[in-house]
Amino acid sequence: MSGWMKKLAAGVVAILMLGVTACSQTPATTLTKEDKPLQPFTVMLDWYPNSVHTFLYVAKEKGYFKEAGLDVTLQPPSDANDPVKLVAAGQADVALSYMRQVVISRAQQIPVVSLAAIVRHPLNQLMVRADVGVNSPKDLVGKTIGYASSDLDVSLVKTMITSDGGDPEAVKFVDVGYDLIPAMLTKKVDGIIGGYINHEKLLIEKSGMALKTFSPSAYAAPNQYELVLITGEKTVKEKESQIRAFWAACQKAQAEVTADPDKALQTLLTAQMKEFPLDESVEKQGLQMLLPMMNGENVTFGAQEESEWKTLIDWMVANKHIEAPIKASDMFRNL
Repeated sequence: MSGWMKKLAAGVVAILMLGVTACSQTPATTLTKEDKPLQPFTVMLDWYPNSVHTFLYVAKEKGYFKEAGLDVTLQPPSDANDPVKLVAAGQADVALSYMRQVVISRAQQIPVVSLAAIVRHPLNQLMVRADVGVNSPKDLVGKTIGYASSDLDVSLVKTMITSDGGDPEAVKFVDVGYDLIPAMLTKKVDGIIGGYINHEKLLIEKSGMALKTFSPSAYAAPNQYELVLITGEKTVKEKESQIRAFWAACQKAQAEVTADPDKALQTLLTAQMKEFPLDESVEKQGLQMLLPMMNGENVTFGAQEESEWKTLIDWMVANKHIEAPIKASDMFRNL
């Protein structure tokens, strides 16, 4: 078990113990103008507010959550592991997290479950400087790839190289932490994995560096739902009606975002955090990139397929990121 996985498991246990006390204290409800009680409902984000969260801020600003009887709080995390820890402990009703983190959590007996696929395809893609002569993953031989402390990301790139007929052992991997952008701009590395095409890619290109990107799923790596809505097993049983009402409001808002993304983006920009100011041009490009990856073709926004979970689980077992297979059907519920 990697260090961050041990830290996550330990943190969940600690918060679960605290949650016994915290959850026994029922928050006070608030009232609308019509004096209808609203039920408090906390949504833990995966990161600071950005274009992928636009539908949430539209739903809140348009009053769709209130129409659903919910007083929704959208809360950015103070730590990357907060979403899983807090929903497992019942200290947040739902959260945005990552498909692979759900699998790892379930493998560690952490009681979380995915409710909806927010982004249906990988945003985390291999990005390589255009000037280093890489036209496909096999050309990475002799190159240096930076990654953000995730062994799983290294496995993704190795899978891509092997699938493309190259030698993954001939590639150097350097852990650059969260300094993915500086590592690229200073040419410390030839490429990175762990950056998102709707964020790091756009910021690097805006700085003047041309990139080539390669999706892991195009080279034998599993197609991952990059972002999923999660909750705790206990919460989904006790608050199913509230969760369904919340998600119906989200689907309504997502339809509006899709119909008029520029207008919807202004709602997000109004809600941006002072600590994390957004670049409007980057967020606009990001939202245009995200919408087809969120909505999919001929599927309802949020729908999940068991086959996608099984493929990821099998790959994670084969690459020793979890010890044994776990049931794909235990990973998710479709709302």
